[in-house]
Amino acid sequence: MTLSPPRPVTVAPSRDRFLDVVRALAIAAVVVQHWTMPVLGYADGTLTAGNALTTPGWWAVTWLSQVMPLVFFTGGAANHLSLSRGGAAAPWLATRLGRLLFPVLPLLAVWAVVPPALRLFGVPEQPVALAGSIAAQLLWFLGVYLITVLATPLLAAAHRRWRWAVPAALASMAALVDIARFDGVPYVGYANAVFVWLAIHQLGFFYSDGTLRALSRRAALIMSATGFGVTALLVSAGPYVASMIGMPGAPMSNMSPPAAVLVSLAVGQIGLALAARDLLTAWANLPSVAAVLGWVGPRFMTVYLWHMPALIGLAALTVLWLDYATPVPGTITWLATVPGWLLSAGALLAVLLRVFGRFETRVPRCAPAPMPLLCVAALLAATGTLTLAATGFSSAPWPWIALIVVAYALIRVPIRNGTRNRTPVPA
Repeated sequence: MTLSPPRPVTVAPSRDRFLDVVRALAIAAVVVQHWTMPVLGYADGTLTAGNALTTPGWWAVTWLSQVMPLVFFTGGAANHLSLSRGGAAAPWLATRLGRLLFPVLPLLAVWAVVPPALRLFGVPEQPVALAGSIAAQLLWFLGVYLITVLATPLLAAAHRRWRWAVPAALASMAALVDIARFDGVPYVGYANAVFVWLAIHQLGFFYSDGTLRALSRRAALIMSATGFGVTALLVSAGPYVASMIGMPGAPMSNMSPPAAVLVSLAVGQIGLALAARDLLTAWANLPSVAAVLGWVGPRFMTVYLWHMPALIGLAALTVLWLDYATPVPGTITWLATVPGWLLSAGALLAVLLRVFGRFETRVPRCAPAPMPLLCVAALLAATGTLTLAATGFSSAPWPWIALIVVAYALIRVPIRNGTRNRTPVPA
């Protein structure tokens, strides 16, 4: 009788610098892409917002700049690491959900009053509606991520039992959904908001348990080449478009709803990151870089939630009030103005982080609710955030804002002595 080798179950004893730096670089890429994409102009009460990445050939940038696969991968690794350290699922889930939802409450409060205030000051309706839509769009990530966090205990158990069969099954379901989507049932494609992102999130478990950490640089590069190669094949032979972000006028979007091609893109990006793991870890351990990561790490959600309001504020100041128009993307003028644009948006974001960062670094200590109540709360919050992402803050947002507030209230009841956790909890 032959005994099979034991499965890798190693768990990192402390924070993994590779995960920290990949997540930080991914969030930075999201912010820079969102700040440089808009092509803005304003005339006769109408704000136009084009996309710089529609420039011919620039779609290639999105194969690296579309970093949401890396965000879900690192999230899966961090969730599995923290859950594997022991303890019951309910307290873990309560902590996770509380840290996701508490930072969003001030955003909801601000954007509940911003659109009416802008109308009161005479701002035309179209820019108000566009601002409310842009500010809410990024809540899609929070809605989907709440579902992945809720599913993590079940998926961790499935990972222990079935290993690679789990992401394979999820990716297969994503492919079947796409077949139905392109066969005349378009709305079924939104089921891939679950299957695609859960499949990528599940790949993070294999980093957490040591499987992907054990890959050699050569094996990681082969993994990357395979992922990008399959992506290229699907784009050239299948119904998928070349851009990995949604483009105006494109026949379909790989992101809204998410398409199965994002799974192969994730494999390519993860392999590339793993190939650079030693270099990234050494860079992250430099004192100056470690200090930046130590400050930004506990504020990732705040950066994500408020970087678009920072852009909206900058656009209001420059485009609406100063009649600024974005130069043609790719021209010398555009290249010359991008650094100043990024610095200005960064200055506004720094102010917002100063004001709202405390809602992520000082999450109240609470007594966790029972697991059934946590499940209900997570689903209510996911419903509220996904609906707001689809409809925006400008048109009757109150029911969905109330749903998220109720969800947070269900998750935890504050400790009677009112103490607060002022120490960021490791991811």
